[in-house]
Amino acid sequence: MTPPNRSGTDYFVALFESLPRQGPGSRECTARALRMCAQLPPAPRIVDLGCGAGAQTVDLAQLTGGSVVAVDRHAPFRAVVDARAAAQGLSGRVHALTADMAGTGLPPRGADLVWSEGALYNIGLDAALPLCRGLLRPGGYLAFTEPVWRRPDVPATVRDAFAEYPGMGTVADVLAALAAQDFEVVGHFTLPDAVWWEEFYTPMAARIAELREGDEWPAEALPVLEMCEAEIDMFREHSDRYAYEFFVARPRG
Repeated sequence: MTPPNRSGTDYFVALFESLPRQGPGSRECTARALRMCAQLPPAPRIVDLGCGAGAQTVDLAQLTGGSVVAVDRHAPFRAVVDARAAAQGLSGRVHALTADMAGTGLPPRGADLVWSEGALYNIGLDAALPLCRGLLRPGGYLAFTEPVWRRPDVPATVRDAFAEYPGMGTVADVLAALAAQDFEVVGHFTLPDAVWWEEFYTPMAARIAELREGDEWPAEALPVLEMCEAEIDMFREHSDRYAYEFFVARPRG
């Protein structure tokens, strides 16, 4: 991996491009949420918003037998998703689309399932929930993970780390947001801490170690690695304060 230029953001993106997942999640958690979508058709039409490198995209296609449109605004992920799908013989059922989730260009009311793992926060639930509703056919499902506070006594340093998402709330806050947008909640569960370690932070730490030992990562980009290491340390110390929650819901009416 060669970082594209000297922008700190580009170095950060380059690191995350190389990871199998861009956030906490697992095939087991994806399957658990899918089981809550009990009335999906045999071959559902799925939209995966903010798909990243497509780990859950491939899982969705395999677990449902349906077709998946995988949407991400970061263009390089398109080739990664296509390659992952091809490796599993799924090229005919997985279509990667480079687009912002707020303006996908997809037809309204065409999806049986809208999925998003760790991505809706980019536009906030107030904007994301109506957008997802607009993509769903009558009777369709919305499944997404959302960062939430687990306790009220959150240290200021931890709150500051989530400053980019000022709307972050509790599970109760997300349930209230769903109700306000006239969604019926089918179920929800907390992603276990093991998912963070096994599926996200362990690969991240391994990649950081590779970059520190090699010569492809310039000295000017070391603060990006230090920032990610600090994030891992924060979760190790404060994972009882925050989590990702998986929500499954259906529009009423």
